[in-house]
Amino acid sequence: MAEIIDTAGETDRALQRASEVLGRGLPVAIPTETVYGLAADATNPQAIARIYETKGRPQFNPLICHVADLEMAERHAVFDPLSRKLAQAFWPGPLTLILPVRPDTPIHPLARAGLDTVGLRVPAGFSGRLLAAFGRPLAAPSANTSGRISPTRAAHVEADLGAAIELILDAGPTPVGVESTIVKVEDGTIRLLRPGGLDADDIERLTGLAVIRPSAPGAAIEAPGMLASHYAPDAGVRLNARNVAPGEALIRFGGVKLPGEDQAAIVLDLSPSGDLREAAANLFGYMQTADATGARMIAFAPIPATGLGEAINDRLERAAAPRS
Repeated sequence: MAEIIDTAGETDRALQRASEVLGRGLPVAIPTETVYGLAADATNPQAIARIYETKGRPQFNPLICHVADLEMAERHAVFDPLSRKLAQAFWPGPLTLILPVRPDTPIHPLARAGLDTVGLRVPAGFSGRLLAAFGRPLAAPSANTSGRISPTRAAHVEADLGAAIELILDAGPTPVGVESTIVKVEDGTIRLLRPGGLDADDIERLTGLAVIRPSAPGAAIEAPGMLASHYAPDAGVRLNARNVAPGEALIRFGGVKLPGEDQAAIVLDLSPSGDLREAAANLFGYMQTADATGARMIAFAPIPATGLGEAINDRLERAAAPRS
């Protein structure tokens, strides 16, 4: 099983040990403010291949590369003025920018799925210190088997991948709880590729520009999280439930009780007060808890699609999609 190090109690050892394991081309589970990531040296093709192998991830699905700061990011990608404005406002934080790669970047094409663009993010918290210490970008998708529920605690990583990796860094529960928002600037417009932990309304307020949402499903894969089926538990997922069948697990919102919930396998409320930020932080952890009951179906009550509800509903629709 993986070694687990508490980043708060053993900060120096966590940095030293993680840098050593990463330097050997092996992946390390790291905490970020969004979800736990499975990180490896983005310049080392063997290390990147180990991410794909560990996750069972399709290699046409690109990886987000995490960097320590904007200065490191600009060594690997070309920033237009609008993308730079977004980076300066929202980094460190849950925003990934899809940018043209520089011709001389050492980020390996395998991390980019062969694309001439790269997704870059500056994470907050301990992982930022690790990136500065390691000195190279880290490719880091979520630390779970591909397509499954993203981990928001070190224990989630240990249960899923603990037998397959050497080291897990534990910084407690992730404060944001859903993956980063992914955007791409093209010809002065901002396209939303994946809603996430940064509210698109915040981007619109900063820039004065409308964020363009996808017009149709089935778009080409330009960024992580665009596969139709993703974030899926073992149980089936039923959305916008207005009642509960006997034996179903129920995840509701806003303290609203549903008919039949007294016969549910478990009843969880993402946010009894109706706080979408709290709901986002609880989403994946509650999915893990509901799935662990062994229920054949998880019923989700309706969740508003405004603000961070856009990201929550995106994850739920992908969790409920037909699975290959």
